Amino acid sequence: MRSDYLTWINGSDRQRRMLAGMKTSASELDDAVFDAVAGYFAALAEPTRLRIMHALCRGERSVGRIVADTGVSQTTVSRHLARLHRHGMARRRRDGNQVYYRIADETMPAVCRAVCNRIAHAMDERRPLRRQLLALIPGPGQRVA
Repeated sequence: MRSDYLTWINGSDRQRRMLAGMKTSASELDDAVFDAVAGYFAALAEPTRLRIMHALCRGERSVGRIVADTGVSQTTVSRHLARLHRHGMARRRRDGNQVYYRIADETMPAVCRAVCNRIAHAMDERRPLRRQLLALIPGPGQRVA
C-alpha cells in the first residue's frame, strides 16, 4: 500500500513523461487518467476519512472540532487530514495556534451525496427481500415444512 501511495503522490513514470511533454500512447494517457481517478477514490476509501469529510461538509472546522465531531483521536484525525490535504481534498489555514480545515473541492459534497443516496436506495431495495427471507425462517416453536 505504501508504494501505491508514493506512486500516487510522486506520479507514475507514465504521468512524469506526460508532464515532461514526452510522447505517450493513447492507452497510456487513458491509463494515467484512470490511475489518477483511482488514487482520488483511494483517498476516500477509509471510514475515518469519510467521517472527517462528512464533518467538513458542514463547514470549516478546527482539528479539535473534527475530533469532537468524529469521536476519533487527535493523532488519527491529524494523520487523515494530512492525507486529505496532500490529495487536494481539504484546505487548511492557520489562525494562531489553531489549524482549520475545509473542503477544497466544492463538488466533493455532491459526489458523496450521490454515493450515499445510491447506497440508501440499494438498502431500501433489499428491505422487502429481507422481509421475505425472514418469513421463510421458522420462528421459535415452529416447524420447518
